[in-house]
Amino acid sequence: MITNPSEEKGALRADARRNRDSILKIAARHFAAYGVNTSLDEIAREAKVGPGTLYRHFPTREHLLCEVLHERQEALLSRRDEAVAEPCAQSALSAWMRALKDYLSAFNGLPKPFIDAFEAQASPLAVTCRALVAITGEFLSRAQAEGAARQSVSAPALFLSAVGSAFVNDKAGEYGTTPEHIDEILAFGYLTSGTVGDAADPPNSISKTGAPHD
Repeated sequence: MITNPSEEKGALRADARRNRDSILKIAARHFAAYGVNTSLDEIAREAKVGPGTLYRHFPTREHLLCEVLHERQEALLSRRDEAVAEPCAQSALSAWMRALKDYLSAFNGLPKPFIDAFEAQASPLAVTCRALVAITGEFLSRAQAEGAARQSVSAPALFLSAVGSAFVNDKAGEYGTTPEHIDEILAFGYLTSGTVGDAADPPNSISKTGAPHD
């Protein structure tokens, strides 16, 4: 699993479990409508619990977000399995990158907590972040082994490129472009010729891969 959901869930009293489930349901709706920085007090009010009850179950915004994302991770892992089954390493990597970006674009502002988790190991999202980097590394290694991705690309850099793409996903239309066009630039670069750094890579590793340039 990507995350470690709260161990207390099975031990909660029935009323406490109802409160917890209600908070999660309302939080998912608020995150979807207003983004990850939505008011936690409003979530508590709509869930008909006090702020203290919310914070007893979820000490920080990141704890609440981590739990809300758990169900979406099931869908992400399903798409990972579909990507693994792709016979072509390039197609598999591209499929995973699309799935990862969609996951990171689930809520407005979601990439920022992942950037924070990437840097701060104490974040409840840190385990998820490390797992996503590891999965990305598996797809990248396969593509590199088949000469479909540059050897100079690292799994953390590739993961961060997906975070960056997710950051601007909902803004693309405002600037006269599309998320797909941004993904294409990240994957294939924007220069018409190689750079000095490309010389260290095999010639066939500069093909269209779905793996972004460093």
